[in-house]
Amino acid sequence: MKITLDYNNMMTDYVGRYGVSEQDISELKPQIEAAVAAMKAKRAAMAWRDLPYNQAETVKEIKEYVDEMKDSVDAFVVLGIGGSALGPMAVQQAIHNPYYNELPRDKRGGFPKFYVADNVDPEKLAYLFTVIDPEKSLFNVITKSGSTSETMSQFMIIKDLLENKLGDAAKEHIVCTTDGKTGNLIKIAQREGYSTFYIPSAVGGRFSELTPVGLLPAAFCGIDIEALLKGAAVMDELCSADDFEKNPAYIFAVLNYIALKQGKNICVMMPYADSLKYMADWFAQIWAESLGKKYDMNGKEVWAGQTPVKALGVTDQHSQVQLYTEGPFDKVIVLVGVEQYRETLTIPKLYSDMPSLGFLGGVTQNKLIQTEMMATEYALLKSGKPNMTITLPEVNENTVGQLLYFFEAATAFAGELLNINAFDQPGVEEGKNAAYAMFGRPGYEEKKRELEARPAKDERFIV
Repeated sequence: MKITLDYNNMMTDYVGRYGVSEQDISELKPQIEAAVAAMKAKRAAMAWRDLPYNQAETVKEIKEYVDEMKDSVDAFVVLGIGGSALGPMAVQQAIHNPYYNELPRDKRGGFPKFYVADNVDPEKLAYLFTVIDPEKSLFNVITKSGSTSETMSQFMIIKDLLENKLGDAAKEHIVCTTDGKTGNLIKIAQREGYSTFYIPSAVGGRFSELTPVGLLPAAFCGIDIEALLKGAAVMDELCSADDFEKNPAYIFAVLNYIALKQGKNICVMMPYADSLKYMADWFAQIWAESLGKKYDMNGKEVWAGQTPVKALGVTDQHSQVQLYTEGPFDKVIVLVGVEQYRETLTIPKLYSDMPSLGFLGGVTQNKLIQTEMMATEYALLKSGKPNMTITLPEVNENTVGQLLYFFEAATAFAGELLNINAFDQPGVEEGKNAAYAMFGRPGYEEKKRELEARPAKDERFIV
């Protein structure tokens, strides 16, 4: 059971002059071969590539901790941002009933409710306390550095709240996921006696979903984390092929790279399954933050990157597809389909006297959503808009693990083609540093002077 990539509709033979030709690919072969060689040479430095194989002990520890704790808490709350929030959200949405938290506990397999606090909007955290009892909740603080302002601010609020209510017992309601050796959070965890799981030091945040960052929240929802890792291993094998045309992640990256060079600087990720809705959000982060770079590896200004846009089929056929079919030729559309949905609903044979409704009678919604995806694919094809389709045989832990790893490998390969560092985020750091300076954090005095020297706003341009 493996996911597949169909890229026929990326090719000029199908969509015409705005597509990718076999000659385009052939002319790029020396660059592609260099990127293939670089991926092999750098594999040891890409620690995320070994995650499907080296976490047996971590998985054992996670499962033991979940067995120990799950019956004593009503809610499991992730405190995180970026990949620390998007990954757990994506996997939870993919595997479970979308109304998971509204099910009675026995219908959740005895596992607690699941929440993610991923922003510092004061309303969001305050309102969370209207639906959970902090004294019956377990808070998972996820930050590798322990200096992520957003996450640590949430942690400090909750720590204070718990200690005021529970005293020393508060520590039983906090579990940390962080670097095992450096950073603020590991120091705090050791001092306070919090249970702690470790993020491998060489794995960056947006590539960390298959570490305890994602595995611990998944396990607390009863998700089979071993199957997630086995799925990733399946995809790793497929993505180890040197022949890039037989390597799904590499050809995905190649096609998007060529399209980007042609001016298609937007990649729309459009799953036709509500279960994969947040997978598009997760993809948006890894694609944007990894590939959006001002400088290449030689220090040359390149302003690289392709903007990811998330959409949901069929919902966004009624809000975005008009633009995709008849708008500018600046996009690659990636449809994500499912062969076998986990539920089947048949539309009753009603209104046979109304042909515009009667034709639906006896049809399953499964067939309807799959047909609508094919119809969108055809509309894009007819308009000459390059598109490709990723298909999951069904949505389960194994195929989700495959999909996560597929996007990670594709992102890394695209970085090689663009000759940029796909594993840093200097633009993000600039915003963080500016925030630190404005709050007067020690060590950021020079940045504060820089901020104070910025041009004053002109009142003429404020209305």
